Amino acid sequence: MNNISKYKLRNIGEGGMEVESRNKIEKKHKKPKNIWEDFFKDKTHGGHRYSTEEFLSMEAREKLFHLNGGKTLLDFGCGSAELLTYYAPEYEQLVGVDFSPSMLEEASKRLKEKKCNNIDLILANHETLWKNLDSKFDRITAAGVIQYLTFQEIDDFIAKSSGHLSTEGKIVFFDILDPRLYPLWKLGVFAPNAGILKALYRVGCDFHTSISAALRNRPRNIYGFTHNPYKIQKIANKHDFEMRYVQSMYYEYKYHAIMFRA
Repeated sequence: MNNISKYKLRNIGEGGMEVESRNKIEKKHKKPKNIWEDFFKDKTHGGHRYSTEEFLSMEAREKLFHLNGGKTLLDFGCGSAELLTYYAPEYEQLVGVDFSPSMLEEASKRLKEKKCNNIDLILANHETLWKNLDSKFDRITAAGVIQYLTFQEIDDFIAKSSGHLSTEGKIVFFDILDPRLYPLWKLGVFAPNAGILKALYRVGCDFHTSISAALRNRPRNIYGFTHNPYKIQKIANKHDFEMRYVQSMYYEYKYHAIMFRA
């Protein structure tokens, strides 16, 4: 598998009956498939609470505890491989996938820096990924990514993951936004200096940010959608997986969904 496999859009011929100009056609077909691909296309780091190696190491240890073994791992939405390099010593072979070229460029640099020779990188999204995989994995994981997918896309992701999962394998979604806790976090309820005035200030800032983002047709922040754990569980059960969810250790408004075959 190549270090980075790039997906190219199909070329459009000149002999059609389209009235649009070539430039307009090319612009339309080169546009990212969703707003999040556009948002992350030039980003170089993920949304971790802290970017220090000490914190990343602690966060990775928590996630490795929940991954709980296996020899091969697929990490969808690996970003710049900040966690993936900490997973590497625990697995024989790993594949990191992301739809952001800039993220994978940073990931490639990090792999060289950390001398991780058992990791392959693929440029793909949740739809284009599967056609380039020819093996099964003991663990398929996604950290801080599921909030960028709709429930239908999550359903499809679990269904396709099932076909690339070993018999005793697990699917683990890390750091999903909890709709019951995320609004409280936004209000600053979990902050040491929480108070009514600070909460009102946050509401005002959030409103301003929302209006500004809507006018620019951009996401209002990096966080994405909230997903109720019982809805994720229902989707998992539909595909013959049992699921349990646990609170994230380092993000008080997020949870992890751990799926295994019934």
